[in-house]
Amino acid sequence: MSKNKNILAIGICFLLFFMIAFVTNFAGSMGVIVKEQFGATNALSQLGTLANFIAYLCMGIPAGLILKRKGYKFTALLAAAVGFVGVGIQFASGYAESFLVYVIGAFVAGFSMCLLNIVVNPMLNTLGGGGNKGNQLVQFGGSLNSVGGTLAPILLGYLIGGNAAQATVADAAPALIIAMSIFVAAFLILAFSPIPEPHMETAEEKALRKSGKAKDPHGPMSFRHFVLGAIAIFFYVGVEVGIPNTANLYITAKSGATIAGWLVGAYWFLMMIGRFVGGVVGGKVSPKTMLTSVCTVLICFICAIIFIPQNITIEFRGAVIPFAMIFVPLCGLCTSVMWGAIFNLSTEGLGKYTALASGIFMTLVCGGGILPFIQGLVGDATNLIISYIVPLCGVAYMLFYALIGSKNVNKDIPVE
Repeated sequence: MSKNKNILAIGICFLLFFMIAFVTNFAGSMGVIVKEQFGATNALSQLGTLANFIAYLCMGIPAGLILKRKGYKFTALLAAAVGFVGVGIQFASGYAESFLVYVIGAFVAGFSMCLLNIVVNPMLNTLGGGGNKGNQLVQFGGSLNSVGGTLAPILLGYLIGGNAAQATVADAAPALIIAMSIFVAAFLILAFSPIPEPHMETAEEKALRKSGKAKDPHGPMSFRHFVLGAIAIFFYVGVEVGIPNTANLYITAKSGATIAGWLVGAYWFLMMIGRFVGGVVGGKVSPKTMLTSVCTVLICFICAIIFIPQNITIEFRGAVIPFAMIFVPLCGLCTSVMWGAIFNLSTEGLGKYTALASGIFMTLVCGGGILPFIQGLVGDATNLIISYIVPLCGVAYMLFYALIGSKNVNKDIPVE
């Protein structure tokens, strides 16, 4: 397939990258509305995010198998259809005024996000021809992912304005309609676009699998550095989501939803900047050095959030907020490059086991729902500022992984 014929498919991948963050971060930002409309605690306000990410736990490995057996196009079409249904259920929850319906919608949308994550990274790499060009396309996709993450909280803050106490899920309807429309457009364009399928299961592989002869005594879990890296991914996604979600709750209570939306939007915007920079320096700085550096700086930023007195304030967009909250957007610079660095270190030397490893990685993305939920529980038991000790512990583990756990000690296992 020529490069020109790939342009439309590449554009769709970029659109899907945008949707992954937009829908995921919208679920996190909706915690503010859920807390007020349904009288939820800080922990329960994160239940939508938890449901969204628990779907990864259920769907990660099956999604990898679907991709292998059915191919990119089928999996992407399935993801778009499921995403439309999930967001549609969330849309309906606003009029049904049902917290349960909202959580079910977030869970269904999570299946779509998992499928999309399984598809877009290898698809973009394939469409780019692999190598530097493939990696460049993935980096651009990651940047658009951050754009979606930036716009979601800003849009929600605009929709409910300074009236967070009276806001309902129905107030977010315009954004949900936009999301459903994008899923429909993506489905239709994908349906009529030629997509290369270099990694789909061949007839020979299918016959071997059905005969039961395709057995291997080893797998990704045979590698210590991969196992520890998968745990690091669990903590990473929880840290990435927990930092802005908790700040959203805290700032909304202090200064209103609009200010909170801008502050959280700034976090995702700086993540986008960090990914651009990471793409530029990635060829010169090792993943180990990159991960070690950002973890060290992030620990300092989170400590600043916890320990700087909240009565020290500054003015932000006409509102007074605690000075410590300025470090929330700065955290986005650090979290921006962690996924790529951890993925690179974890899959180094896996060879033929890399594909299955990607499915396991998607399963551990459930940390993006579990850790913020735990952080909410800590916030209910103490306060939201002290709850930042949860992501602090997660970053400490990632620093351990960068320094010690990332070494491949299983080089004796054949990977070809």
